[in-house]
Amino acid sequence: MPVMATLMSRQHLLTYIYLLVYISLSSGVILYNKWVLSTLYFNFPFPITLTMIHMAFSGGVAFFLIRVLKVVAPVKMTIHIYVTCVVPISAFFAASLWFGNTAYLYISVAFIQMLKALMPVATFLVAVTLGTERLRCDVFWNMVLVSVGVVISSYGEIHFNVIGTVYQVSGIAAEALRLVLTQVLLQNKGLTLNPITSLYYIAPCSFVFLFIPWYILEKPEMEAPHMQFNFWIFFSNALCALALNFSTFLVIGRTGAVTIRVAGVLKDWLLISLSTVLFPESKITGLNVIGYAIALSGVVCYNYLKIRDVRTSQLQITPDESEKELLMEKKADDDVSSNKETLWNDSFSDSHSHSHSHFDEEAPLMYSSRISHLGRKPA
Repeated sequence: MPVMATLMSRQHLLTYIYLLVYISLSSGVILYNKWVLSTLYFNFPFPITLTMIHMAFSGGVAFFLIRVLKVVAPVKMTIHIYVTCVVPISAFFAASLWFGNTAYLYISVAFIQMLKALMPVATFLVAVTLGTERLRCDVFWNMVLVSVGVVISSYGEIHFNVIGTVYQVSGIAAEALRLVLTQVLLQNKGLTLNPITSLYYIAPCSFVFLFIPWYILEKPEMEAPHMQFNFWIFFSNALCALALNFSTFLVIGRTGAVTIRVAGVLKDWLLISLSTVLFPESKITGLNVIGYAIALSGVVCYNYLKIRDVRTSQLQITPDESEKELLMEKKADDDVSSNKETLWNDSFSDSHSHSHSHFDEEAPLMYSSRISHLGRKPA
């Protein structure tokens, strides 16, 4: 018994460490991006360039891990799947990062976090539109509550900026489309990507999509003689964004959707408080806090409904149904063994399938700055 108690306490301690690392990285990446992009601090007002650095670094690391170290094997990607699935997902991923990072130039970190409460609203609307989720009254009224809270918070914003708000909301819409398309396009084809393979396929494609607006909007301005480029600043920034992506996956796999949602709420409040200390120019009003509290209550209710639905669906599986599923799985395994072909490599399929289910459940509420993401998002 003492040995078991010691093991349990170590497991709990390790879980808390994982959560602390996730919250620290998630908050740190957002604050770091704000510091780099802000004209009042590091003064590198080129959000597309910063996003392209993240994509190039992440794609390069993923290539090194897969092709050189062979940590995981690449999935069997066909040209058809790449063009019809990876390309559109990469396009919306690039757009969400571009718009989200551009918002830092116009509005405060605190107000951005308040606007991000609209993420479940956008995801729900896109899912209903594309037919992956049905319109439910209880979820609908939660979405109304979240929207009302964000409107109140926006009304109380002292330094309200229309351009920054439009950029942020557009980024949220693009991220919602990416999340739903990932489910519709990839998962329906039986293709599952872990964080490394996601970066391997999606990061280079997103880089190409970002190149066009970069060439038109930012390249001419970057030729100015006063533009500064510090290698270690950008290297550490990209490294933090990459670490955030991996830590999000590890935390979800270890703790599950419930814990990560609670941690996300705590992280948002912590980030809002820290941003006002680190960036004194951003002010929070009482109306900001009231509006965000209303929106957050709607998000918490939405989380509860989603978790309840998952548990209900699990309880509805009868023994007969479970036996049928096991027989189907065994038959599928036999077919795979005989044909020696599958959509993704056996080297990581079993080890990541349970973790990925938690990842999908969390995805609608994990913004790219959270999970880049790819799944959630360097910010």
